[in-house]
Amino acid sequence: MPALPPPRTPGRYRIALVCLGNICRSPMADVVLSDRVAAAGLGDRVTVVSSGTGDWHVGGPMDRRAAGVLTREGYDATTHRAQQVRASWLTECDVVLAMDRENLRDLRALGTDAAEPERLRLFGDFDPLEPGAEVPDPYFGDGDGFETVLAMVERTSDALVTALAAELRGTS
Repeated sequence: MPALPPPRTPGRYRIALVCLGNICRSPMADVVLSDRVAAAGLGDRVTVVSSGTGDWHVGGPMDRRAAGVLTREGYDATTHRAQQVRASWLTECDVVLAMDRENLRDLRALGTDAAEPERLRLFGDFDPLEPGAEVPDPYFGDGDGFETVLAMVERTSDALVTALAAELRGTS
């Protein structure tokens, strides 16, 4: 698994998760990763945010199918409100993880001279079973797509939490 970029602020880490509309993949990843971060005792040191590259759903809730899959597995999907990524996240976040290569291209297009390319990555780069995989967009498919996304998000979130714990060990 690749290493996470070092934190911009010692002892703190900010992760942004980005998909197209911020109603399926990135909010599912946000809910799961935030849950895993809290369970690992890192909730006071790690901030997880999510957004979309597009603005179609800003202010709206998570897709009902995504929320349903999360709820059935014991996660709280009720507080999410879609938002659009801001260019400032490229220099404020420690790492920005795109769900697919198109999202990654869109993020790079937002880049400023101050943006550090190693801080823009694919979420799937940290997938322990399929390193470099894209998280498929389940929006236009059937319910099974959301189950597939959840499985990818859970195992990748576990790997990210392990990397975060190692990165933050001994810093305050």
